[in-house]
Amino acid sequence: MNIGTASEKSGLPAKTIRYYEDIGLLRPDRADNGYRDYSMSDVHRLRFLQRSRSLGFSVEECRQLLSLYGDKERESADVKAIAETKLVEIDRKLAELTELRNTLRHLVHNCHGDNRPDCPIIDGLSGRVTQ
Repeated sequence: MNIGTASEKSGLPAKTIRYYEDIGLLRPDRADNGYRDYSMSDVHRLRFLQRSRSLGFSVEECRQLLSLYGDKERESADVKAIAETKLVEIDRKLAELTELRNTLRHLVHNCHGDNRPDCPIIDGLSGRVTQ
């Protein structure tokens, strides 16, 4: 199938599919005319990549996961280790975002938002302590 059909079946834009090919995540066959010739196996790999990326896995993590996906002798512990590492990273990012939200909430709460020049938000952004 051509890239347009592979795009339709996988739900990924053709540009993304070409990118995945350029970085070696996908190697479709080439037809006699030189055009890419995608198989259903390629479409399954593209869907796998789409789901992996939507869960936050990096390109390199996707490369590892794809390797394990194609390895029928794989150990599920190897897959779980990658997923656990990603989960720890997501939890760390959530903690950072929660702290950012709490800090900004505190600054907003302490700002009167009136006509005076005093502004705890500006003070907080400049590094001055707000009361």
